Amino acid sequence: MSKRNWPDRKEAEQILKEAEPLNPGPWVNHCRVAAERAEKIAAACGDMDPEKAYVLGLLHDIGRRFGVKHLGHVYDGYVYMMKLGYPDVAKICLTHSFSTQNIHEYIGRFDIAEEQQKVLEEALVICEYDDYDRLIQLCDS
Repeated sequence: MSKRNWPDRKEAEQILKEAEPLNPGPWVNHCRVAAERAEKIAAACGDMDPEKAYVLGLLHDIGRRFGVKHLGHVYDGYVYMMKLGYPDVAKICLTHSFSTQNIHEYIGRFDIAEEQQKVLEEALVICEYDDYDRLIQLCDS
């Protein structure tokens, strides 16, 4: 059996728990609420995995573990989840902030280097948004 592209609930909760003391703040509870809502909506849809929706909601802002940042939290979360081997979560770290798949429509400060912006822009171009991307965008609102 091959490895999933996202951690199970227990590991995701541990990842968030380890992140909280690195940058304490309301973002952690926001992630928990987004996860709970995503799970309930996914369960009601019937064709989505509620466990996956919960995990993606829980970790969508994991880039905030690296400090108070705007676009930087998107980049940091994307890179961090890719390093951990969870591309589905990395994708959500990216897509939750871009409903139009256009980095130039980001609402917030561009607080990362041009090279990092290019990484995000290139990743966005090849993304195929799915129901999980839209679900987490909704729950993030």
